[in-house]
Amino acid sequence: LLIHTGVTRYLEFKSIEGSYVLGKSGKISKVPADEKEALSSDLMGLFEKRRFKNFLVFVQEFDLENPASWKDVDPNKTTMEELYKKYSLDENTCDFVGHALALYRDDEYKTRPCLDAIKRIKLYSNSLAKYGKSPYLYPLYGLGELPQGFARLSAIYGGTYM
Repeated sequence: LLIHTGVTRYLEFKSIEGSYVLGKSGKISKVPADEKEALSSDLMGLFEKRRFKNFLVFVQEFDLENPASWKDVDPNKTTMEELYKKYSLDENTCDFVGHALALYRDDEYKTRPCLDAIKRIKLYSNSLAKYGKSPYLYPLYGLGELPQGFARLSAIYGGTYM
């Protein structure tokens, strides 16, 4: 909506410094933004990090138009739970992927086809690559800038913003 209306011409954004997750142990951990942070993260053990890396490589190379990139996974039939099992990811990593990367609020996504989750994880990863340490942007001077930007845009075209 912001890009479609052109209101971003009147706003400045900054990248959020990072995102954090609360683990099952009650400890708050930073979501790794690069390979160095991932290696030093306490979210996963050493072997789990390797399996997670293989999973992320699959997600990044996945192309809906190229069935060869599916690697025996039918995105319209395979559930996310089955995909996790294929890569032998443990429960904590599955929770991390589903809630911190794909941004699902509950675990229902695990029983649905994995295509939507793969698209969400790719979007997170692409946003991370584009904006740096975090995929999230925030208006530089706070959320009050959003209605102010729309009011400016409305005034330029002779409208009244209420």
